[in-house]
Amino acid sequence: MPTFLYTALDRQGRDTSGTLTAESKHAAVDQVIGRGLSPVSVVEQQEASGGSSRVAAPGRISHSAVEAFTRELANLLAGGLPLSRALHLLRREASQPAARYAWGQIHDDVVGGMSLADALAKWPRAFSKVYIAMVRAGEAGGFLHLVLQQISDFRAREQDLKGKVKAALIYPIVLAILAGAVLIFLLTFFIPRFQTIFEGFGGNLPWLTRLIVAISELVTKYGPFTAVALALAVVVVRRLLTAQEGRRFMERMLLKIPVLGTVMARFALVRFSRMLGTLVGAGVPLVNALRVAREALGNQTLADTVTFAVDEVQKGASLARSLAASPLLFPPSVVEMITVAEETGRLDKELVRLSTAYEAELDRQLRMLVALAEPAMLLLMAGLIGTVVIGMLLPILTLSDVIRG
Repeated sequence: MPTFLYTALDRQGRDTSGTLTAESKHAAVDQVIGRGLSPVSVVEQQEASGGSSRVAAPGRISHSAVEAFTRELANLLAGGLPLSRALHLLRREASQPAARYAWGQIHDDVVGGMSLADALAKWPRAFSKVYIAMVRAGEAGGFLHLVLQQISDFRAREQDLKGKVKAALIYPIVLAILAGAVLIFLLTFFIPRFQTIFEGFGGNLPWLTRLIVAISELVTKYGPFTAVALALAVVVVRRLLTAQEGRRFMERMLLKIPVLGTVMARFALVRFSRMLGTLVGAGVPLVNALRVAREALGNQTLADTVTFAVDEVQKGASLARSLAASPLLFPPSVVEMITVAEETGRLDKELVRLSTAYEAELDRQLRMLVALAEPAMLLLMAGLIGTVVIGMLLPILTLSDVIRG
């Protein structure tokens, strides 16, 4: 059984240390807490000499587990529990094996002297850069529980907003899949049977019919090759979009689309305003808050415009004046309200209010997009299928002309 070296604080706040044997580090921490001590560090003797026993987490940590971790940790810290004890309780109460393992590793790192932000940074799939930056700011300012509570609220609103976007896209996507399935059925099953009839006419077919028959032959004979080519094209495009230049190019193109570009900009504005208001309200300096909120935009092109505002604020310019250089992301009305908020000292509250107001506007715009997308997809679907059907019926409707030809 391994031996652990521990350092802890007793009930009077005095340092105490010693050794104990336990099956694991978690069991050793339990023993220290069971003695009425608050553990500061618990290190296995082999680890103290340079070894490491960390293994991969058993599975993926769900978003709900991260949200529960954030909310419960904020409540425990607000109740006066030490960070190490709070992390120990969260590890013990975690229901998912992956979450239990991760919380235990985070607890061990913190007990070993690492900051919470650095411990969380070892789990990038569970905790984003924005999350870690906010935790780091909370630790530096001494208001960690407030930051964690605001992260919890922020993530809840983010999930609600993303849910609305996904719900708005479901129906158009279903229509597109249905239209594609019908077209594939027509090209591979319906049209080849007409083709045998057309071959007996011995005349010239209308150009639309010839085009449809050629596409049908291409899909029927070279369907597998076409599918492989499309899959390769998708892979290449995805790789190009992961690169900085490719991503920026696609973002610029999408932002230029009249209605879609406005919706994307408003979505980024909602995220930026809520994050910046949350950080400023928690006491984070404005420049640091701007840098963290910039990462929350989710759009590199718009984030580049905020970089200019950060530089201007560092030079002493007001926030409103700095943001006015980006009219796509910050309309004049938003800049005017931020100007008044800066003068009255209510910047954090006004930013949160702006995010709520523009979230309602974004919801209306999404509803309008869905209302426009539904008939547009129906018309496109009917147009494509109708074109195929008409193209195959034209020779029959003009049978006398075809036979004469």
